[in-house]
Amino acid sequence: MSERRIRVLIADDHAVVRSGLRSILETEGDIEVVGEAADGHEALEEAQELLPDVILMDIKMGDWDGVTATRRVRNSVPSSRVIVLTNHDEDELVFSSIRAGASGYLLKEISGTQLTNAIRTVADGFSLIYPSVAKRVLDEFGRLRTTVGRPDDDEGYSDLTPREREVLKLVASGRANKEIGGELGISERTVKTHISNIFSKLQLTDRTQAALYVHNRGLLEKA
Repeated sequence: MSERRIRVLIADDHAVVRSGLRSILETEGDIEVVGEAADGHEALEEAQELLPDVILMDIKMGDWDGVTATRRVRNSVPSSRVIVLTNHDEDELVFSSIRAGASGYLLKEISGTQLTNAIRTVADGFSLIYPSVAKRVLDEFGRLRTTVGRPDDDEGYSDLTPREREVLKLVASGRANKEIGGELGISERTVKTHISNIFSKLQLTDRTQAALYVHNRGLLEKA
């Protein structure tokens, strides 16, 4: 029985870019390019029809930019995770993409190996942000702490159990489910249940948003 392949949709308004990405990905035995889209509208339509595991989303294309497309895809097809792949690293585009539900933000200067590894990472439920961009994201959300009340007063956070708060902080620290289970002495299945409950109570969609939630409120510093 063959291993499950990661189904990828490429959304970019430049045909030569789509072709180049397809050529890179088709050399990987565990990755399958299931479709292409030239703009945000097509990306949403293809995502709804093909249900890809990962979407590579350009940030600037047509009247729907990558941020709008990401938001609508995540709302319509929550099982599809989005990696923004772009030449642009302006702060507002980065922050808006993450708020829209992107699980990754990468610059097109990365190598083919870095790209395929990123796809695998995101498909496994983790988040990945280009290093130079990641620092700015954390700095930005750190500045926002002054506008946020104490964590215990935050609606949603106060509903978390002590165990769920522990799991949330470990998720934000980049731990995998297996690592969290080992550290807390619980099964991976229990970890997944806790994470599902956390996301529901805090209205989060993935680990990137969970990490930003924690860093925004300085929760790791209070551990």
